[in-house]
Amino acid sequence: MPPSDTDPRLLRAFLAVAEELHFTRAAARLYVAQQALSRDIRRLERELGAELFARTTRQVSLTPDGQRLLPHARRVLDAHDALAAAFGDPAARPLLVDLNTDGMTAARVLARARELAPACELMARFESGLSWAADEILAGRLDVSFGRAAGLDPSVLSRLSVQPVRFEPMAVLLPGDHPLAGQEAVALGELAGEVVYAGAGNARTREWTDLATLLFDAWSIVLAPPVPLAVGAAEFQRVMAKSGNPVLAVVDFPPMPGTVVRPLFRPVPLSPLMMVWRNGLIHPGVSALRAAAAQLAASEGWMERPSGSWLPEIDASLMCHLS
Repeated sequence: MPPSDTDPRLLRAFLAVAEELHFTRAAARLYVAQQALSRDIRRLERELGAELFARTTRQVSLTPDGQRLLPHARRVLDAHDALAAAFGDPAARPLLVDLNTDGMTAARVLARARELAPACELMARFESGLSWAADEILAGRLDVSFGRAAGLDPSVLSRLSVQPVRFEPMAVLLPGDHPLAGQEAVALGELAGEVVYAGAGNARTREWTDLATLLFDAWSIVLAPPVPLAVGAAEFQRVMAKSGNPVLAVVDFPPMPGTVVRPLFRPVPLSPLMMVWRNGLIHPGVSALRAAAAQLAASEGWMERPSGSWLPEIDASLMCHLS
């Protein structure tokens, strides 16, 4: 009979190993020594009377008992975190907010949230892609991000809360000498046969590439092959200049030197931007971000979908959802 008072620390150790499937990475994630982590796992296995991991010199995998424990451990730890947040001082720690790129919609939401909750420390991060950020949120290394939530794996999405922020019109970033660069806007049909970059091969931005693939297939646009992962605006600019391909973007995307951003139309394709955070996370910064997003959406018309616009049904359905 397993004990009813299992130490949450042991469950956190189990969850870290179960998600990383690597003891060294799990120990680094928890800021503990690997030997201490191994002891906690052995203690939990003794208390439960079950082997939770199959270990070899090359890999770690969950046993059937480990698979069975996983959803229970997550529920217990979610409840434990909610309890700690309810009776602690959540504002005492900074809230880590991933904006992906500066100067865009998410950055405006953050700026407004800082005005609404000046006592909170809302720390910006500039990473790339919700596919990556969602895993970081669930691991506790990040608190909030923005992006296309419908593109996440259902098992990941089920552990996240979401709030629609904006039906963001898409655009194309064109080299300054591109034949379409002189136009004020670009019809999707004019890109037929063009090779356009949309993050192919970048595991951090799978949700964006999936959305682009749906759009490109409908208008005979060619998805550009993978390029080396560029971290930072300067490296992205260099890699894109080298390839010379147009880049799928959104209307607020900051142009790079030698390029122009042109909105897409006929029809207007939309990027469904959502705010995403961990289920059970209670922090005044989250409340401020949610309020800021709602205020800006109301004043800027962000949640007004243009007539005849393009958006996959799975995204349209989720954009109607409120956590």
